[in-house]
Order: sequence, then C-alpha cells, then structure tokens
Amino acid sequence: MSIKTEALTGGFSEPVFHAQNVFRAMMDGMARAGTIQTIAPEVAPPAPLGIAAGAIALTLCDHDTQVWLSSGLAKSATLDWLGFHTGAPVVPEKAEARFAFIEHGVTLSSFGLFALGTQEYPDRSTTLIVELAGLEGGRQLALTGPGIQSVNEIAPIGLPETFLRLWTENHALFPRGIDLVLTADSRFLCLPRTTQIIATEM
Repeated sequence: MSIKTEALTGGFSEPVFHAQNVFRAMMDGMARAGTIQTIAPEVAPPAPLGIAAGAIALTLCDHDTQVWLSSGLAKSATLDWLGFHTGAPVVPEKAEARFAFIEHGVTLSSFGLFALGTQEYPDRSTTLIVELAGLEGGRQLALTGPGIQSVNEIAPIGLPETFLRLWTENHALFPRGIDLVLTADSRFLCLPRTTQIIATEM
C-alpha cells in the first residue's frame, strides 16, 4: 500500500536548522520546568497530532527511537507521517517506548505502564508528550524544584483529577520515572521528573 499523501507533507522545510531550534526550546523547557515555549518552525502534522507535538517528534525521534502512539494517533495518518519523516518504529507496548504521544481527550490513567528507567540507567525511561486543550486557564498548580528560582505556576486545561496523585508517585521514584511534556497547538511546557507539583487555591 502506498504511503498517504498526507504523510509526505508537513515536515520541517529546513530540517537541520528547525530541529536545532526545537531542540533548544526543549532543553530550555526541561531546564526551567513549567515555562511555556512556542514552536517557531511551521510544521503541519496530520490530525490529531498537534503542531508542537509533531515538531518534537521530528526533532527527537529517529530510526533508533521506539515510539508509542495512543489509539487515535495510531489509527490516523500520524503513523505513516512519523515513519516517513523520522523512520521511528512504533511499538505496541508502552514500556518499550522512548517517547509516547497521546492525543487530546485521552485520559492519563497511569504512568507506571511506561518505562520508568532503572537506578543504574534512569534515562531509559519514557518521555510522554500529551496534547491538552490549553496550557492556561485551568486548575492552578505550583511547581518547585531544580531550575525554578522560587515557584512557577501553571494552569493547563484537561489534566485528570488524579494527576497530582499520579505525579507525586512518579516524583517519588526519582532518579527513575517518566518526564512529561504538555502540548497545546504550537506551545508546550516541560515537567521533568525532578519537579514537585502541588495544587494552589483558586
């Protein structure tokens, strides 16, 4: 079967320069948890993969990078798009994935099903890229930890009620645990496993 036309388009127009741009934004986002970053390169991944999530995939994924996709993404042209632009193999098991992409509307039920790394190799864990309705206007959360001078506040829209419990359990596994990237359209913020998160009064 031929690759769909949608899968052949929408990548970086200048792959090296644009990947470097996104990589710097990712590093800045990981170093300063909770700060909102905006993707500058124009990319057009197939729905339901968002712009920021697509740019991150183009930057971080290659033929040696195993990827897991939530069901809506796996059934869309995203599968062929990732294959054509990155060569990344898509795996059926969450625990096998280096990166996991979750489309908007999918409920996060557990982080423990993904690779959490080991004490000796904590970097062998999954980074989750989760699309939300927005990164501002939701429940206020306070972030503390490395890279945060005092407190950073975020208010993403669409995190489950159980998120704080899930994150507290993940944070307690340090140096093991997943890292999380929240995306909305062309923007994203990073929540490395070192970050402590508590709810603040509205």
